[in-house]
Amino acid sequence: MGKLSGKAVVITGASRGIGAAAAEAMAVEGASVLLLARSAEGITALASRLRKSGHVAEAMTCDVSEFTQVSAAIGRAHEAFGRVDAIINNAGVIEPIGPLATADPKAWSHAADINFKGVFNGMRAVLPQMRAQGTGVIVNVGSAAAHNPLEGWSHYCAAKAGTAMLTRCAHLENRGRGIRVFSLSPGTVATEMQRKIKASGINAVSQMDFAQHAPVGEPAKALVWLLTDDAAEFAGQEISLRQPEMRARIGL
Repeated sequence: MGKLSGKAVVITGASRGIGAAAAEAMAVEGASVLLLARSAEGITALASRLRKSGHVAEAMTCDVSEFTQVSAAIGRAHEAFGRVDAIINNAGVIEPIGPLATADPKAWSHAADINFKGVFNGMRAVLPQMRAQGTGVIVNVGSAAAHNPLEGWSHYCAAKAGTAMLTRCAHLENRGRGIRVFSLSPGTVATEMQRKIKASGINAVSQMDFAQHAPVGEPAKALVWLLTDDAAEFAGQEISLRQPEMRARIGL
């Protein structure tokens, strides 16, 4: 039996990068996974591949900035799996990259809706059912950008700071109910987002070589660990993969 045998997990932003790697790692550990993304192509292919390998996986298009779509996705997970044990609020965008003084208000606002409101929508959609079943895990994918302003990333930094506080608020309101809420700060990871950052040429992160970024397998392994009882003592906290002690605890 895998570490997550019998668990049902919803993962946003699951078409590529951290989300896709986490979906695969969780399925291998026995979880049933519902893959969400705005585009069907990547998640449909991944779900099909997982099913061919003997795992339980479903895919559904979902724009996390729209609560009705997120709520419908949670309903779909209940129909498919009978329950939802965990949600990984991973969906996020880095563009538009550029200074506040010239930011397009509509594009900036939409990015903030995905990066910040999308996390609220995921938690709001799943918390009533988790409260009813008396158990559940929520992991919000955060960033060191929550604590460090970076040129050109105003919507991203602000949204990740807001996500850090949403995590703490959700923990405060739900501790003692069998629900654990975490934020995972994975550090810089070798994903398509880093290619967009590199292309922008703005701020120190864009100057990093792609080989300097961590492989997606590291945050995927951390997300699996956060869904186990071994992580329970850290509920309400931000887990940073830059901390040697935490990496050792996870087994990285």
